[in-house]
Amino acid sequence: MTADTVRWGILATGGIAGAFTADLIDLPDAEVVAVASRSEASAKTFAERFGIPRAYGDWNALAQDEDIDVVYVATPHTAHRAAAGLCLAAGRHVLCEKPFTLNVREAEELVALAREHGRFLMEAMWMYCNPLVRRLKALVDDGAIGEVRSVQADFGLAGPFPPSHRLRNPELGGGALLDLGVYPVSFAQLLLGEPSDVAARAVLSEEVVDLQTAAVLSYDSGALGSVHCSIVGGTATSASVTGSLGRIDIPHGFFFPDRFVLHRDGRDAEEFTADPADGPRNSMRHEALEVMRAVRAGETESPLVPLDGTLAVMRTLDAIRSQVGVRYPDETGEPELTPA
Repeated sequence: MTADTVRWGILATGGIAGAFTADLIDLPDAEVVAVASRSEASAKTFAERFGIPRAYGDWNALAQDEDIDVVYVATPHTAHRAAAGLCLAAGRHVLCEKPFTLNVREAEELVALAREHGRFLMEAMWMYCNPLVRRLKALVDDGAIGEVRSVQADFGLAGPFPPSHRLRNPELGGGALLDLGVYPVSFAQLLLGEPSDVAARAVLSEEVVDLQTAAVLSYDSGALGSVHCSIVGGTATSASVTGSLGRIDIPHGFFFPDRFVLHRDGRDAEEFTADPADGPRNSMRHEALEVMRAVRAGETESPLVPLDGTLAVMRTLDAIRSQVGVRYPDETGEPELTPA
């Protein structure tokens, strides 16, 4: 790493890896120097597509590449613990896709490993780095709508997804909750923190993954969070934050919004829109910029996506899965199933 350039490695070659890399190579202070996959052919194809100098057919070769400052882990989430752990132990900084891991036990292991080796680690919760979401949080924190009373958020895809699809495959951590529900839960906890109680219901598939899940998050303050996710129905992907003095609505795409509306008692509604200079609304450049800022500053975690917050979200996801009866084949031991 130089004062101007942060060198990246990409671990995995799927769709999300391609989308992130496309955004990354547009940043003048980022350089993608290597990519790895379990398949050397896949790594070479990806490298050719993006003009990446080195392609590895195994993860360890990437982890051991000392020309790499940060590794972006984009494997299926069942492999996040192994992939990110390998890179952290080898001395790389890591940006790991959401959901951070399969359960909170694995998440705690990664956080402990990062802290042991003094390496930067962040969940790729790009929503938290989005400029408009940050503006919304700042308004809420400044008391624009008073004390928060409730948060509502939903994320659903219409499907239908066949049993062979990764979203239905328990071997790949399938189901609506971990892949989609992590966004509504993370949005609620961005504004309210970790709940004191969770009540959840779900509709399960024959493979025993959740087709749709709803949960109520309860807080000692009296606030409630209402979250829903689905892989059997396309939802509005909307969100609303209601306070004692007003409300903020995100009509659609709450995790990468182009606008939100602030309603305050006795005032005209105010619309806040995304700045075109921030790039396309689906850009992942902001999380990459935050990683590079933090790494250059010598920080081991981001204040925008703190590790304790990631662990809190994982505890909530575990609690929901415990209540609805979803457990994955790769899980061993006894993960924490209740919120702190």
